[in-house]
Amino acid sequence: VLLQASGGGLVQTVGSLRLSCVGSALPLGIYATGWFRQAPGKEREGISCISSSDGITVYAESVKGRFTISRDDSKNTVDLQMNSLKPEDTAVYYCAARIFLRAGSCLGFLSPDVQPDFGAWGRGTLVTVSS
Repeated sequence: VLLQASGGGLVQTVGSLRLSCVGSALPLGIYATGWFRQAPGKEREGISCISSSDGITVYAESVKGRFTISRDDSKNTVDLQMNSLKPEDTAVYYCAARIFLRAGSCLGFLSPDVQPDFGAWGRGTLVTVSS
């Protein structure tokens, strides 16, 4: 497993969680890293991405203003701070590194077509938001 995601759990509405993605066998600093989620019965969607060299961030509209992505290359981690959580945020969350086309960039991140470019995935972590 190249990446490991952690930090999921059960939280009440408007609560917060911080997810962390560690590159256990991959230097995240040279790849764009994204967070994705898959809710029950739904397609996996990209929610946030951070580029490698310039730290440009991208957010899905559904999480903009509530979630913040950050990277710490000294720790080889990419974190996702999630605030003001809602029941509709309940999902399995995955982190992934863009190791194929445009490896350092978040270009096109919000399109489902970009997901195959993120060839290095971690096991998901479950986030459950209760109402």
